[in-house]
Amino acid sequence: MEDADDNGADLFLEAVKDARPLKPKRVHHAPLRPKPIPRQFIRDEQQALADSLSDHYIPAHDLETGEELLYLREGHSPDILSKLRRGHWVIQAAIDLHGLISDEARLYVATFLNDCKKRGIRCVRIVHGKGLGSRNREPVLKHKLRGWLMQRDEVIAYAEARRQDGGSGAVIVLLKA
Repeated sequence: MEDADDNGADLFLEAVKDARPLKPKRVHHAPLRPKPIPRQFIRDEQQALADSLSDHYIPAHDLETGEELLYLREGHSPDILSKLRRGHWVIQAAIDLHGLISDEARLYVATFLNDCKKRGIRCVRIVHGKGLGSRNREPVLKHKLRGWLMQRDEVIAYAEARRQDGGSGAVIVLLKA
């Protein structure tokens, strides 16, 4: 068997004896540079989100009675509000604004609603708190949230959450499909 291997090696060497080695051609590719991070664009987008909700929005009309948060965008059936108050829609996402100052909460809400819109989420809960930890024990974010939500086109309606969902410290929001 060894004789056959030696014979094969001899045959190969005989076959390639007149061959000349190729000159090595190496192509050097510059390493791919990472795409730049558009930091200013990101800052501008975040600022636009924050600016999209104003603390000074005064609605022409709203359906609030006393302290309860209630709102229905014009052109929608009043049945939506009663269904929302009864828990007809499943809450698909939620955020909690406890511990945030007004500017932080406004940006957080805007970002959350944009994310829900992209993901096709229809019903969300926003916990704003009852204001027990606030100065004068008044719910600052509750009142600001009301205005912020009315400014968003994707918000169809909102209502104070049922007791098991947070009661007067939370709001259930119905978004456009």
